[in-house]
Amino acid sequence: MATRDVEAGLLAHLSTNAEIADSRSFASSLGVPHKELEDVIKSLAAFRIVQSADITKETWVLTDEARGYAARGSPEVQLVAAIPPEGASKAALKEKLGDVVFDIGMKAAARNKWIGFQKGNKDLVLRMVEDTKDELQEQLRRLENGEGVANKVIDDLKKRKLVTKEKTIWYSLKKGPEFVLKRKTLATDVTREHLKSGDWKDLEFKDYNYGALGQPIPTGYVNPLLEVRESIQNIFIEMGFIEMPTNMFVESSFWNFDALFQPQQHPARDSHDTFFLKAPSTTTQLPNDYLEKVKQIHQSGGYGSKGYGYDWKRDEAEKNLLRTHTTAVSARMLYKIAQEKPFAPKRYYSIDRVFRNEAVDRTHLAEFHQIEGLICDYGLTLGDLKGVLEDFFSRLGMSQLRFKPAYNPYTEPSMEIFSYHDGLKKWVEIGNSGMFRPEMLLPMGLPEGVNVIAWGLSLERPTMILYGIDNIRDLFGPKVDFNLIKSSPMCRLGM
Repeated sequence: MATRDVEAGLLAHLSTNAEIADSRSFASSLGVPHKELEDVIKSLAAFRIVQSADITKETWVLTDEARGYAARGSPEVQLVAAIPPEGASKAALKEKLGDVVFDIGMKAAARNKWIGFQKGNKDLVLRMVEDTKDELQEQLRRLENGEGVANKVIDDLKKRKLVTKEKTIWYSLKKGPEFVLKRKTLATDVTREHLKSGDWKDLEFKDYNYGALGQPIPTGYVNPLLEVRESIQNIFIEMGFIEMPTNMFVESSFWNFDALFQPQQHPARDSHDTFFLKAPSTTTQLPNDYLEKVKQIHQSGGYGSKGYGYDWKRDEAEKNLLRTHTTAVSARMLYKIAQEKPFAPKRYYSIDRVFRNEAVDRTHLAEFHQIEGLICDYGLTLGDLKGVLEDFFSRLGMSQLRFKPAYNPYTEPSMEIFSYHDGLKKWVEIGNSGMFRPEMLLPMGLPEGVNVIAWGLSLERPTMILYGIDNIRDLFGPKVDFNLIKSSPMCRLGM
C-alpha cells in the first residue's frame, strides 16, 4: 500500500471515529507494517492534523540461546536424553551436543542428581533417572507465547541470560486542530510552468520557517597543542632563532647520550627509560675522529676534567633507540657549527616528539613533544640564560616562574624551570636548562671561550597551564575529547 493510501485510510477513519486507540491494531487492519504507519503519523502530527500520544510497554523476550532451548529442550534434558542405558563418555556427549549445551547441561543435570559416574571412572556419565520434566522449556514457551510467568522465574532466566527486556512503542490518535480529510500539497517554489500558465495565483505556498537553521558549515578545529606550538615557533623567530632539522625519531646512543657527556652506565640508558630498536639494532655511521675524542673524555678526561674513569665501549654507543630528547639534535648542530670556520654565533630551536618509557599518569606520557632552544656565543653566563628564559616565557604569557638548581650530565650549572598551574593549584615543572659543559663542547672543536646556554621543555605542560587542562591525556593521544577541542576558546599568547 502506498504511503498516500495509508494516510488517506487513517484520515478517513478519524473523520468518522473519535480516536484510534492502538496504532498496532490499526496497522494490522490496513495490512501494513507498523513502521510505515508510524512514519505517516509523525508527518501528520508535525502539521497538527492529528494528535498522537505514545504508549510504551516493556516486555521480556527470549534470547537466541533461549529460543533454541524452547524448541529443542533445556541443556540438562538434552544431555540426559543423549545418554544410553550403558552410559556415555564425556567426549561422545560433547561431540553430540556441542560445547555450550554439554557444559551447561552437565552442571544443571548434576545439580538435579539426574546423572552419576561409574565408580573409578569419572569419564563415563550414567543416567540416574528414567523421566525428566523440562520446566525450563515450559517457562520459555509460555514467555514466547505471551503468557505471564512469576517474577522469580524471570529472575532465574535473567541470571542465565536467557531473557532480555524489549521496549515497544505505539500510539493512540485523535483529530488535531488542523484536521482535514485530505491534506493539500503546498507549493514550495514558483516554477517557469506556473508563470506561463498563470496558476501560481491559485497555489497555496508552504510558509517559510525563518527560525530554521542552515546546514552547518564544515570547518576544522585546531588542537590547542598545535595553537601553542605555532605561537612558540613565532616567538623563537621573533627572538632571532633558526629551526633545527628534527626529522630523525630514531637516533644512535652516541648522539643521544655519549656526545652529551652522559656516561654509558647512566640509569637513563636502562631499558626501563629508553625504547631500544630491535631492527636495525645498531649503526656504524658515526664520525670516527670525534668519536675517539668523546671516548677519551669519558675514560680519562681532558680540558680540565677527570672524566668518568670507566672502559667506554663503542658497541654501546652504536645502539639505535627512539630519541629520549631533542638535545641529541642540538649535539649534532653544535658539532656542525664547530666544523665551520671561522666560528659565528648561532641561535637554534626545535619542537618535535621524543619518547620515554615512563608510567602514564595525569602529567606524563610515553610520547610527548620537547621544545629546545640554544644560543652559542662568546662570554655567555647564567645571567644571560635566566634573562632569555624570562623573556621567552613572558612572551608565552607565563610570568610566574621559579628556578631550582638541578643536575644534568651535560650542563653545569643546571636549573629546573617551574610555573604555577592555576588548575592544579601547584607549581609544575615545565622544563630544564643550563650551560653546556666544556667536556661536551671542546671535543667538538668549538673555540675556547665559546659558551652555549640551552633549555628544553615539554609542549604539553605549558599548553595545559594556558588552557586550564589538568590531564595530559585530554590533550594528546587516543583519549582526546574532540568536543573539548571544538569548544575550547582560542588562547592568545604573549604580552
